[in-house]
Amino acid sequence: MDWIETLIVAIVEGLTEFLPVSSTGHMIIAQNLLGVPQGDPFVHAFTFIIQFGAILSVVCLYWKNFFRFDYSPAPAGSSFWQKLKHKYHFYWLLIVGVLPAIVIGLAAKKSGLLDWLLDSVEVVAVMLVVGGIFMLYCDKLFNKGSENNKVNELRAFKIGLFQCISVIPGVSRSMATIVGGMAQGLTRKRAAEFSFFLAVPTMAGATLLDLLDLMKEDASWATPHNITMLIFGCVVAFVVALLAMKWFVGYLTKYGFKAFGIYRIIVGSIIIILLLTGHSLAMVD
Repeated sequence: MDWIETLIVAIVEGLTEFLPVSSTGHMIIAQNLLGVPQGDPFVHAFTFIIQFGAILSVVCLYWKNFFRFDYSPAPAGSSFWQKLKHKYHFYWLLIVGVLPAIVIGLAAKKSGLLDWLLDSVEVVAVMLVVGGIFMLYCDKLFNKGSENNKVNELRAFKIGLFQCISVIPGVSRSMATIVGGMAQGLTRKRAAEFSFFLAVPTMAGATLLDLLDLMKEDASWATPHNITMLIFGCVVAFVVALLAMKWFVGYLTKYGFKAFGIYRIIVGSIIIILLLTGHSLAMVD
């Protein structure tokens, strides 16, 4: 990948990471349009690692949440473990929420399913349309959230299960977890914010795993050029995601998912038509 390709893909990632339109799916589409070779180990790793750059914007925007401890007295008679969970309650909820993704993600990667999915623009297109149709109606299905409902252990775990669906490119991790939160009675805003929080350990783990796999299989990818592209891409994705996230929370709270559903259906349909008529997405073959 060159500078222009990296810049474009990083901007796409930053814009779409927190929108319910699938950032991975859009990066795969962008890479196909730019003619970036699919199936390359470095391109696969870049697709995940750059997402972690965008995810770090959550820590920046919500830094008070990520460095928050509960110093209030634990209930009388609490054990040491209960006192520990009480003080670090926020982090405990993230651990509970990320557990399903660890199990499913590792299984998908070990089986080779994840790499196959990342090479399939057809899967992305279909899931964009399917997810878009669902989003046209999900506000009516789950728009009964209450401010009194907060994230607890059971809700965090169930949201984590919803997150596992996003192993399929085109589904959107953001959509899956926000809908998962709304299905548990959370408001759109609270569901969106927990979705952002949960993305941090999820993508941190995925990034670390990809880096270890790259180093284990063949460290020849770690050229000065590739490392520079990774750093550059992460910085661009971080800045763009920071701006996009602040806008998205306000928009979602006020208007819901419908506009995103329409967008997904249009983009997915265009890609499906192009593929069915024998056209390549690559602008330069």
